[in-house]
Amino acid sequence: QVQLVESGGGLVQAGGSLRLSCAASGLTFSSYAMAWFRQAPGKEREFVAQITSDGATTYATSVKGRFTISRDNAKNMVYLQMNSLKPEDTAVYYCTAQRTRFIGDNYWGQGTQVTVSS
Repeated sequence: QVQLVESGGGLVQAGGSLRLSCAASGLTFSSYAMAWFRQAPGKEREFVAQITSDGATTYATSVKGRFTISRDNAKNMVYLQMNSLKPEDTAVYYCTAQRTRFIGDNYWGQGTQVTVSS
């Protein structure tokens, strides 16, 4: 059974930093692209960052230069380092797994709350 469990969310002041973690189990981790999405109340879920099986990264324009996605295949972990946080970064952050070139094989975590105060 596949599980994605996020952690590391919390309350931080604008300009501060947080590091989110996602622990994956029940899948061949190295076969999946991993990504972070976020959703604020009343808004659509939006893409934040992705890292492929080969380590290529992609970022939303709104977070580029501030956030860094990384993965540790030996530990089945993916991370999102968030720096220079802004109030508009406030959202529930979700970890996702997408098997490369097999779009029907995808999973979502339960989410972790990030709140940035000003």
